[in-house]
Amino acid sequence: MRKILFSLFPLHFLNRIKLWILWLCGPGRKRDFSPVLWSQYFESMEDVVRNVLNCSYTFRIYKSGLEGPVLLLLHGGGHSALSWAVFTSAIISRIQCRIVALDLRGHDYGKVRKLMLISLFTNLPSLLGTAMDALNSMQNFLRSRPKTFKSLENAIEWSVKSGQIRNLESARVSMVGQVKQCEEAASPECPKAIVEGIIEEEEEDEDEEGGGSVNKRKKEDDTETKKEHLYTWRIELAKTEKYWDGWFRGLSNLFLSCPTPKLLLLAGVDRLDKDLTIGQMQGKFQMQVLPQCGHAVHEDAPDKVAEAVATFLIRHRFTEPIGGFQCVFPAC
Repeated sequence: MRKILFSLFPLHFLNRIKLWILWLCGPGRKRDFSPVLWSQYFESMEDVVRNVLNCSYTFRIYKSGLEGPVLLLLHGGGHSALSWAVFTSAIISRIQCRIVALDLRGHDYGKVRKLMLISLFTNLPSLLGTAMDALNSMQNFLRSRPKTFKSLENAIEWSVKSGQIRNLESARVSMVGQVKQCEEAASPECPKAIVEGIIEEEEEDEDEEGGGSVNKRKKEDDTETKKEHLYTWRIELAKTEKYWDGWFRGLSNLFLSCPTPKLLLLAGVDRLDKDLTIGQMQGKFQMQVLPQCGHAVHEDAPDKVAEAVATFLIRHRFTEPIGGFQCVFPAC
């Protein structure tokens, strides 16, 4: 067969086919980090305005589904409702339900007069149990993140390659809600050091040469920086540190005290503290471990999370399966 191929096609042609197949299927294929619109995952979007004490508050809400129970999806600190995008399309195809995902105050497109700090990171189950220990290293993590990105594609690429989001599809839609475009190069969110470092070096060169075009060069650098349209984080989480203890202390006991069926999704059993370990052995909640997931399990493994939530809701007769979905009950 190999001789027949060589006789029918020139060697250079076969080599081109081989390279094309390797590019298409191999690990070296370039990945697409371009942003994706919310409309590929949600059916509708609206801005809800509420007036409280003479202040106007606007919240952006994404919806999907027409029948069944309402799943109110709350995002974590620094994230937005778009972090639930891929999960939404996955669970809508499995059960009858209605999705309502909203951007909380100070996040994404929600507009308020000042930031109202959120009291709970409701969609970060990996913080339950060992939350207080994890907070000790939180500032180091926040300092390790880039302060700005040169484009949305750059932000998406960083989120995937750094492991913050381990699902490229989810990153392409959710990172749009985590960053915002800098208003100008000299804004507080965009440190001037990015520009000043370049300007200072050029000023030194000009001084050595005795040139007088420092101001001209500075204007050119400012213009180039503005052309880049830098992006920065929408929420400065480091400024919320004084609230962290109140957010997480006693969170495990609050979870256990809820008199309703409960499902806890974890990336690993090492995330359980003493209270949760005892509660799990006493059957106070259903636990399911999703290996190879990171901080946000619903983004890293949206299909597995959708399957777990759908099975949980069907088991407790909140809804009915659709599309031939078969429940797979976990062992624990």
